[in-house]
Amino acid sequence: MWDEYHNVDSADEAISLLTRMGDQARIVAGATDLMLEIERGNRKGITTLIDISRAADLEQITLDADEIIHIGPMVTHNQCVGSKLIQERAFPLAQAAFSVGSPQIRNRGTIAGNIITASPANDTISPLMALDANLTLRSKSGNRVIPMKEFYKGVRQTQLKPDEMLVDISFPAMKTNQRGLFIKLGLRKAQAVSVINVTIILTMSNKLVEQATITLGAVAPTIIHATKSEEALIGSNLREDIIVKASQLAAQAAHPIDDIRSSLEYRREAVKVCVERGLTVLSQQDKQMVTFPETPILLWGNTVPRSYPEMYVCNFQKENLPIMTRINGQIFTFYKGQNKSLLRLLREDAGLIGTKEGCTEGECGACTVFLDGKAVMSCLIPAPRAHHADIVTIEGISKDGQLHPLQQAFITEGAVQCGYCTPGFIMAGVKLIEERNDLSYQQIQQGLTGNLCRCTGYYKIIKAVERTIQEMAHV
Repeated sequence: MWDEYHNVDSADEAISLLTRMGDQARIVAGATDLMLEIERGNRKGITTLIDISRAADLEQITLDADEIIHIGPMVTHNQCVGSKLIQERAFPLAQAAFSVGSPQIRNRGTIAGNIITASPANDTISPLMALDANLTLRSKSGNRVIPMKEFYKGVRQTQLKPDEMLVDISFPAMKTNQRGLFIKLGLRKAQAVSVINVTIILTMSNKLVEQATITLGAVAPTIIHATKSEEALIGSNLREDIIVKASQLAAQAAHPIDDIRSSLEYRREAVKVCVERGLTVLSQQDKQMVTFPETPILLWGNTVPRSYPEMYVCNFQKENLPIMTRINGQIFTFYKGQNKSLLRLLREDAGLIGTKEGCTEGECGACTVFLDGKAVMSCLIPAPRAHHADIVTIEGISKDGQLHPLQQAFITEGAVQCGYCTPGFIMAGVKLIEERNDLSYQQIQQGLTGNLCRCTGYYKIIKAVERTIQEMAHV
């Protein structure tokens, strides 16, 4: 899949490698998109991956003295979702990050990666555009800051040069007189690519709209502003007739295409409906109507163990360096398998076949494992990321010959049909129960959105999680 894989501990080391290798190299953060593209043969000519996921100073979310929020290139979607700063001062971005994929995907996929992938359907680009974000790109020559609105040249085309790395995403924190939200329309409630998405941010003064921003995703080659709709709102008090007019103008701004997810006509109508709904919610300031959980499920468990062992630039393939890792409490050393996925390393080289290969696209959840304390999809992780990591698979869930309470509950409730999805469900469920012991039915559903059961045995699976919570509460 690749010839060279480098673990680095700083942006400077990554940029040095980019400078030397140019178009042949790609930065690996979460790798959730890149692994798919390599597997499908859509990324020919890439020989080198540069993994920055161990660089501690690249995963910060901060607010500076000028009230500017900064997001580092290793900030994952779930770190964004769980950040009180983002929830309180950039709420549309928190909503958008929560709508991406599943908890396991959000634990690996990064905001920076979503930006670089440059699909007009990518959820976090729309709110960042509405927040007037700037991107800091770094090369050997230094930094250059480019407004996000100037970064995109077309579908999956950006201003990023082969020797540059995105090192900072920055935007003004929302003020107390601003309100905003993000709305996504997909073909299902979870793990869905946007049919369309909308971000609305309003600046209010004496109950009138002083400034309005409406950005639309998946309706043009890049994220666009509904300029005439924004203008129609300025000076208004968000009366019903104004909202209707603004939503119609937003639909006219869209230039969608027909594709497998939607027709052109449907997308235009969807823009109108979503903008109207969003403006109605903002006019009423009804928090009950905003789709964002009070306590988002992250599948981090009760702690997030994170360590930064001494790292070094290493070329796993050509230097034939072994991958040394801890799996289920046991030290493993692999002298081959450096150019495959973590899933295949576990199954083929470690002999741990409980982790299943289903879709190999991060959608079914059958390959769920814990990587450094977080639930992730092992099919979308390069095997060398296991180096110096702590991994738990389904084989490591039982202790001292005793089944985990959730495993026993699956048996008791008859939550197993064909059984292929069961390891992934149990892994997600164990981490979910570790995270919260007072889960509602809806929160259990949220925690399991990354896992699919082809036998549609969801009711008994959820019942098994509920039973485990009840039983563990009485222990």
